[in-house]
Amino acid sequence: MTAVHVPGTPVIEDGRLVSTNPATGAEAGRLPVASPADVAATVAQARAAGEWWAGLGVAARRERLLRWRGRLASRIEELAELVHVEGGKPVAEAVVEVVTAVEHLDWAARNAKRVLGPRRVRSRLMLAEFSAHLEYQPYGVVGVIGPWNYPVFTPIGSIAYALAAGNAVVLKPSEYTPAVGQWLVDSFAEVVTEEPVFSAVHGLGDVGAALCRSGVDKLAFTGSTATGRKVMAACAESLTPVLIEAGGKDAMIVDTDADLDAAATAAVWGGLTNAGQTCIGIERVYAVEGVFDGFVDRVVQRAGRITVGADGTDIGPITMPSQLEVIRRHIDDALARGGRAVLGGADAVQPPYVQPTVLVDVPEDSAAVREETFGPTLTINRVRDVDEAVARTNALRYGLGGSVFGRRRAMAVARRLRSGMASVNSALTFAGMSTLPFGGVGDSGFGRIHGADGLREFARPKAITRRRARSLLPATTFDRTDADVARLVKLVKRFYGR
Repeated sequence: MTAVHVPGTPVIEDGRLVSTNPATGAEAGRLPVASPADVAATVAQARAAGEWWAGLGVAARRERLLRWRGRLASRIEELAELVHVEGGKPVAEAVVEVVTAVEHLDWAARNAKRVLGPRRVRSRLMLAEFSAHLEYQPYGVVGVIGPWNYPVFTPIGSIAYALAAGNAVVLKPSEYTPAVGQWLVDSFAEVVTEEPVFSAVHGLGDVGAALCRSGVDKLAFTGSTATGRKVMAACAESLTPVLIEAGGKDAMIVDTDADLDAAATAAVWGGLTNAGQTCIGIERVYAVEGVFDGFVDRVVQRAGRITVGADGTDIGPITMPSQLEVIRRHIDDALARGGRAVLGGADAVQPPYVQPTVLVDVPEDSAAVREETFGPTLTINRVRDVDEAVARTNALRYGLGGSVFGRRRAMAVARRLRSGMASVNSALTFAGMSTLPFGGVGDSGFGRIHGADGLREFARPKAITRRRARSLLPATTFDRTDADVARLVKLVKRFYGR
C-alpha cells in the first residue's frame, strides 16, 4: 500500500527514496536507499576509481571535465526541467542555476593546473643550500552532502573543484532533490565510462551520517547550521577534515547616496529569488534615514508585481513543507512585536506558497531579524547612518554574504562587514564569480569553494626541500662547530638586526 504524504516530503517505499513536487505532488524520482554497508562499498569503489583518476594527470582530467561541461551545457533545458519538477523552482530560475554551474565547472577544469601544479618556492637565508618545492596532491575521496535549494549549482561548487583537483567524489544529494543529484552522476558517467569516479548514495539524514563515518578523506557540507554541527561531530570521530557552508542572514545596507531604483531592484531579487530559499539571500535591509521611505516605496512597488505559482511564475512553492511554519512564525512574531507589513503579512503563508512579504520597523531581537527565515520575506529597518547599519549587520553570529548600495563609502563599508563575501551595488553576484572564493564565518561555516581557494580546499599542500649545495652555515647538524654558530649569529644580526 502506498503511503499518503504531504507533497514535497520525501518518503521511503520498498527500500526506495521517493521525491515529489511540492506543489503538485507529482513523483519526480525513485532512488534506492543506501545502507551503511552500501555507503562503505561506494566509498571503497570510489577510492580505487580515485587512484585511476589522479593517475590520469591534469590534462586528461581537464579534457574529460570539459566534455562533461559540454554535456551539461547542451542539456540545460532538460536539467532545468528536472529541477523544476522535483523542487518546484521556476524553469527560468533553474536555467540560471544550471548556467552558473556550467561556468564554475569550466573555470575549475581550466585552472587546476595553474593553481595546483608543482612550483619552485624561494629559499631563505638559513637554508639557502636547499631548493624549496610546493605541490598540491588530491585527498583521495571527497564526500559531498548537497542541499535542496540549489541542487545543481551548490554541489557543483564542491564536486567540480574536487574532481579538478584529482579526487573521486561521493555525493549524498538532499532527500528532497535526489533525482537531480543522480542526473549529475549519470551525465558524468556518460563522459567518464572507465571508473565510478563520481557516484551517489541516497537516503535520509542517516545516510549522510554514514558518509561522514565512511572513511572519506574530506567532507564538504552545505545546509543548516544545526546540521553542520552534527556533521562536524560525526567527522571529528575520525579527524576527517570538513568544509561547512551553513546558514545565513545576509543584510543589505542602503546609504544616502545610493541609487534607490537599483537598490530596490537588487533587494527584491536578492530577497525573493527562489522564493527566498537562498543561503546568501537578502533577508535584512538597513536603509539610512533620508532614503528609507523612498527605498521602501520602490521595494513594495517591485515586490508587489512578483507572481507566485506552480508554472510560469516568478517564484514557486516552498520546497521543504516544514519550512512554511518557520516562515509563518517569523512573520507573526515580527507583527506581534510592533513591526508593520507594507506588503503581504499575516496571510502570506498559503501552503505550499508564500506571498512576498515586506516588513518594516521590526525589532532587532525578533525572530525575523535574528533567525534564518528562508522564505520570500524582507525586513527593512531605518538607521541613523552606515555605522549603525554595519553594527546591526554584524550583531548576528551569521556571516555569509552581504550587500552595500552607495557611492562614496560603499567599498569601505563592504570591507567592514563580518562576512565571507559582499557585493557592492548588486546582490548575490559573488556567488556567480568563479574566480572568487565562496564561504562564510561564524555560524555560516568555514572553508571555501570556488576560485583558486576552492581548488586548494580539495588538495593537500605537499612541501619538499632538496639539497642543491654544501651547507656553508651548517646549523642543522651535530657536526657544527662553535665557529659555525658564531658565523650564523653574525650573519643573522647583519641581515635582520637593523
